[in-house]
Amino acid sequence: MMKTVLVANPKGGSGKSTLAANLAGYWAWQGEQVMLGDLDRQQSARRWLALRPERYPRIHGWEIADGEPARPPKGTTAAVLDSPAGLHGKKLEAALRVTSRILVPVQSAAFDMWASEDFFRQLAEEKAVRKGDVQVGIVAMRFNPRTQAARGLESFLAGFGLPVVAHIRDTQLYVQLQPRGLTLFDLPKPRFERDYTQWAPLLAWLK
Repeated sequence: MMKTVLVANPKGGSGKSTLAANLAGYWAWQGEQVMLGDLDRQQSARRWLALRPERYPRIHGWEIADGEPARPPKGTTAAVLDSPAGLHGKKLEAALRVTSRILVPVQSAAFDMWASEDFFRQLAEEKAVRKGDVQVGIVAMRFNPRTQAARGLESFLAGFGLPVVAHIRDTQLYVQLQPRGLTLFDLPKPRFERDYTQWAPLLAWLK
């Protein structure tokens, strides 16, 4: 059975694409046949995939044929779906039908938390989430534990009873990797042990 993870947050700039691309990179290094697919028209994931050097494990995009809906390539064992801002209603319901895990990246800015609050309520009303068929995990993005904003985020998230599965630090590393088509997991682990360690609880939760 193909495992599928939806990365979703109604607010743009929350870190969805960063999270999705790096998760796809991890699974590629684990030997999975991975697809990274956009659920919006911008198809920024396809642009990123076109930049990925051939010497690294391949990550596939949607298989698109004339007159047919996009679908994962044959043989795909893991799919990461990067959703657009404002995902809701029937489009959200359709995405939930094909996934068993949702990752919600949240930053510590007030606007991000307000948008996430409405989204958490919306998810709680979805039948698949209520029945436990779909699990929701939160990822704190650009997290700096020394700041008051980070402490506010921790307090905010504690009120929803959802697991915070990772805290990804505020760093330019991911920004620098994007135009090269690379992920954290393409880098040597000994040099980036701190960042690898931050991903460990998220990856354990997905298993």
